[in-house]
Amino acid sequence: MDWGLPMAVCLGALYVFAVRAESPSGVYRAFTLIDAPRHVLLWPASLVGWLLVPAIIGGFAGHVIAERISRAKSISTHTLFRQRKLRQRLRPPGLIDDLSAYFHGTVAQQDFVDAWVRVAHRNDWVRAQDHWEVFVRDTMSTQQYAHLDRHECLRQVQSAAKMVLRVTARSCGLCLVCERRR
Repeated sequence: MDWGLPMAVCLGALYVFAVRAESPSGVYRAFTLIDAPRHVLLWPASLVGWLLVPAIIGGFAGHVIAERISRAKSISTHTLFRQRKLRQRLRPPGLIDDLSAYFHGTVAQQDFVDAWVRVAHRNDWVRAQDHWEVFVRDTMSTQQYAHLDRHECLRQVQSAAKMVLRVTARSCGLCLVCERRR
């Protein structure tokens, strides 16, 4: 941040002087290296663009990668490898809900099935159930749910998945799994 403000002032001044010699679109096109500079004041803008554009893109990519790595490392090993209580170990794993049971369920469940099966999958129950299970399974394996025990994880993921998938099915008529598999 120490150099950000002086660099922005210099770039602003360079832009103002270059615009006086050429149009704003001409300065932009020289700065982004779309066109060759046609005026003496456009050469510094072109040089700055040649140096800064790759640096900005590289800095953004580095930031995204660093954030991704730090999020993956944010869960402590103590949390990940915590021994489960006896009650948690003896309880069998939960099952992903069968959508056919939602057909005669609560109003919210019926609305979800209507959106997910009828709208997003054109009444193909087998494909809708398969894509429901794929979405829930993939969401359960994300970092956001890693700290939960398997039953609470399944409950929270299914609740969140119903909200997300209902919205995408109602608003766009799309299934996220179908779109990813294309």
